[in-house]
Amino acid sequence: MADAVTAPLARAILKRGREGPVRGGNPWIFSQAIDRVEPSSPEAGSLVTVHDASGALIGMGYCNPATTIAIRMLAWGEAPAIEDLVSRRIKSALELRRRFIRDDTNSYRLVNGDGDGLSGVVVDRFGDVLVVQILTAGADRMRATIVAALNELLHPRSILERSHGAVRKQEGLEDHVAVLAGEAVTGTIAAENGIKIKIDFEHGQKTGYFLDQRDNRAMAGAIARDARVLDAFCYQGGFSLAALAGGATKVIAVDTSARALEIARQNLDLNQYPANAVEFVHGEAGKFMAETPNRFDLIVLDPPPLARNRGDAERAGRLYVELNSVAMRALAPGGRLMTFSCSTHFRGDDVVRAVRFAASNAGRTLRLLAHLGPGPDHPVLLGHAEGEYLTGLLLADL
Repeated sequence: MADAVTAPLARAILKRGREGPVRGGNPWIFSQAIDRVEPSSPEAGSLVTVHDASGALIGMGYCNPATTIAIRMLAWGEAPAIEDLVSRRIKSALELRRRFIRDDTNSYRLVNGDGDGLSGVVVDRFGDVLVVQILTAGADRMRATIVAALNELLHPRSILERSHGAVRKQEGLEDHVAVLAGEAVTGTIAAENGIKIKIDFEHGQKTGYFLDQRDNRAMAGAIARDARVLDAFCYQGGFSLAALAGGATKVIAVDTSARALEIARQNLDLNQYPANAVEFVHGEAGKFMAETPNRFDLIVLDPPPLARNRGDAERAGRLYVELNSVAMRALAPGGRLMTFSCSTHFRGDDVVRAVRFAASNAGRTLRLLAHLGPGPDHPVLLGHAEGEYLTGLLLADL
């Protein structure tokens, strides 16, 4: 399917008074905000110009009449041809990252969807390997253009696609896993804050690793000196490695995934730590915290998403209260807790409220030291609160 704009685009006309959010920078236009599309019935993923009720141009996006988010904006005002737009967006994203990614780090998010002006597109970089997620019908049409721009800018050894999940299903797309360019690789060794990490492209979550926690792992390392550390929901041991690098005296890491724990052990070896530098526990982190007699100077609580949709929010609130309550009871006097929620449907004030209830339940008086979130390689458009998902708090016992 061609990416080039070879004919006038269809026009999407918004209902009167419904242009405010998109003019304010929100890239999502919901179906109920659209008055009509001319000509009607555009194909899923096709480009459209967006206009207010008077006909004035707002910008350009791609549409999918079958989804609730009917249009996702790519540009405001006059837009160039899609090939030029994609190339400019990726070049701009790379230049931005080069300003703040540390010299001892070669793994980061290169393109963060709407936050980088490419809705539905995620690109994570692991050294000379790029992993692409294409999540929407509109992004699906841009695949070849994305690959061409990445090859031209970075000349990677490999570009892999790992596109799967609920959003693709809603968009009417099947999962798609493929080698888009270069070598077929199943894994690589990347660097984060001077720490080596094994990336498993076949079995790892998402693109292979959770890059959004990079800066928070660095913070954990900075406060881990001489600490007894618990890494709850440790996955492949990123926070554990940071704690060891920061001088922790004891680290216990808990996860339900035997495969993730095995990679965590390999990461220990990669960084020349002895096998017993971390005590790995294969089990449920909440149960472990509730039953352990140990008390910890630093606990990192980073569970998987507990609210995958809006309907899960109430249940998620109860679970976050329970998890944080048992974590706080396992905290040593004067200890620090880093607690996270990685769900769009349970974030911000929801998390603060749950943690306050947990502190009351646990009988602890805690100070809020910092609000935490993803690093600056995960930008969010200022007008797009829906793009925020990772909420974290750094707390200290009084």
